[in-house]
Amino acid sequence: MANFGPKDVKKLREMTDAGMMDCKQALSATDGDMEAAVEWLRKKGLGAAAKKADKVAAEGAITMKIEDHKGIMVEINSQTDFVAKNEKFQSFANQVVEHAFANNLASAEEILESEIEGEGFKEYLALQIATIGENLVVRRVATIETDENGTVNGYVHAGGRVGVLVAAQCDKPETCPAVKEALKNIAMHAAAMNPTYLNEEAVPAEVIEKEKEIAREQLLKEGKPENILEKILPGKIKRFLQDNTLENQKFVMDDKISVSEYLAKVAKEAGGSAKLIDYVRFELGEGVEKVEEDFAAEVAKQMGK
Repeated sequence: MANFGPKDVKKLREMTDAGMMDCKQALSATDGDMEAAVEWLRKKGLGAAAKKADKVAAEGAITMKIEDHKGIMVEINSQTDFVAKNEKFQSFANQVVEHAFANNLASAEEILESEIEGEGFKEYLALQIATIGENLVVRRVATIETDENGTVNGYVHAGGRVGVLVAAQCDKPETCPAVKEALKNIAMHAAAMNPTYLNEEAVPAEVIEKEKEIAREQLLKEGKPENILEKILPGKIKRFLQDNTLENQKFVMDDKISVSEYLAKVAKEAGGSAKLIDYVRFELGEGVEKVEEDFAAEVAKQMGK
């Protein structure tokens, strides 16, 4: 005789989000012991999660948390955009960024090796994979932190497809509130314009040399004499830096000034000065190789043909 009833099955389902028949089977296997049934389901869930772990995860969401002088941004990937819009996935993503923020976890590796809610994160992740039904990957983390004279802000665009964190150093703490508001606008600019570097100092010397080489080849093809190339190249490099560095880009909300000039203007109006010191931009799934599979072939494979 079973030591459980429909109410127990319902309770176990609410606790684990597992299917009705799985819950009934778990309670049967554990003689109605609720705690043991949860463990039984989790072990079954881990097995289900393992089957999904080889699926390419290139969708998902970028989430962030910002407080005072610290900001953190996390990219979590799923297999489909449909799941990324699911409330359970969004709740999981928010929980991960809160966990990373609270515990100063600065990389995906640190998150995976941490403990959350009293258990290893890898086990917790595997249970989420089993519950949500797709492979999930905590892909990368970015953290920006400043001292009391600095401030951080950010922006998440298009439902989590692009995220930007940006920080500035102020001359005094009183300047920071106005600068923080400006940083939100600068983060929105960076989301749209995708600058590769923060400023000229952040551009590697080899990148500059490569750009000079490309520009030199272009000028020669245009028929420019070699003896005037060195006079033209500085202008080409200046344009490259203007296009590819956040500080030097024309500000999208006022293209008569650069981003750095916009920040300086806001700080001056607040009675101080400020300078950008850090910038990170994530675009969802960038660099992840997506595997396209013929739908008919996938169906045939599922049917064993």
